Amino acid sequence: MAIEIKVPQLPESVADATLVTWHKQVGQAVTRDENLADLETDKVVLEVPAPVNGVIKELKIAAGTSVTSGQVLAIFEEGAAANVAPAAAAPAPAAKKAAAAAPAKNEGDKLAPSVRRMVEEQKLDPAKIPASGKDGRITKGDVVEYVSKPAAPAAAAAKSAPAPAAGAAGRQDQRVPMTRLRARIAERLLEAQHTQAQLTTFNEIDLKAVMDLRAKYKDGFEKKHGVKLGFMSFFVKAAVEALKKFPTVNASIEGNDIVYHEYYDIGVAVSTEKGLMVPVLRDVDLQSYADIEKNIGSYATRAREGKITIEELTGGTFSITNGGTFGSLLSTPIVNMPQSAILGMHATKERPMVVNGQIEIRPMMYVALSYDHRIIDGREAVQFLVTIKDALEDPARLLLSV
Repeated sequence: MAIEIKVPQLPESVADATLVTWHKQVGQAVTRDENLADLETDKVVLEVPAPVNGVIKELKIAAGTSVTSGQVLAIFEEGAAANVAPAAAAPAPAAKKAAAAAPAKNEGDKLAPSVRRMVEEQKLDPAKIPASGKDGRITKGDVVEYVSKPAAPAAAAAKSAPAPAAGAAGRQDQRVPMTRLRARIAERLLEAQHTQAQLTTFNEIDLKAVMDLRAKYKDGFEKKHGVKLGFMSFFVKAAVEALKKFPTVNASIEGNDIVYHEYYDIGVAVSTEKGLMVPVLRDVDLQSYADIEKNIGSYATRAREGKITIEELTGGTFSITNGGTFGSLLSTPIVNMPQSAILGMHATKERPMVVNGQIEIRPMMYVALSYDHRIIDGREAVQFLVTIKDALEDPARLLLSV
């Protein structure tokens, strides 16, 4: 029985998607739930699973084409696997070893549109490019690395030849089109800066109390809850207390109205190969430390694997980003619209501090709050950060809500 493979229903906020690549070609047998194609939206990459076991009969849409909800992508024949030629016998161990040592032989029609464009512009043979992507596919980074490595004879000749004069031929540029996700990120960041009156205020936090508490209970916490006790749950809990105290920071602007959200959905920024994503933790005021740590870990893993859903990336009321994981000491994060503020965490560094009249070495972190000055006053922003600082320097406040 023939089945139409259609674009899944896209959320209202997403008008269309781009068919990035086909993972299966005409005549190939597939099993139920196996991914047939990748669709890239402004926010995430969606998979198109096979509804049942069968065979691809016809591809209606070429890779690189924009598609909309319900559009037919392919014709699928249910239960036709028996009509497909059997796969070649598995290679002998020696052949496997030789194949593993050789570059992956990727066919041109299996390349993602952006990768194919790079290969064609450079007039390269895909079969000669070592692949590091999923299922042995060539990535853009593979192409760039391959082009940047000179052939052995050329390298030897370059050593004996005089250095070229400045501006001489041989320098090349790599022109790679933005993905939809990267283009959307750029668009939203510019929109935020052009729409909001953004300002950033800073403070610093002594994390000794949190570190001591974590060191004391981390083993028992992990044993009981099956997840490590990280620092992010402390910051999320501290942010909730500050948001309760200063509800304007948890608000947003809609037209001429200020919408005060009476719930706490906090987005936690996650860096992926495709760009920055901000999965949202729902109702974090009702979650335990263990719940927060588990949810952050799950979101981060699925975001990096491209399995996060659009619904999990929308609707937050406040965001937290941690540049400290990459070594950032200080930054001014950009607000994630339509939210009105974002907390920036940074690297923890030991610094000499005056404590009770004595100089001590303490683990210190600079924190930043970028906010929309149209609705959040400087006094509120400063006191918001002070509330977070007080909560983290005396973690008992988080338990007693004081």
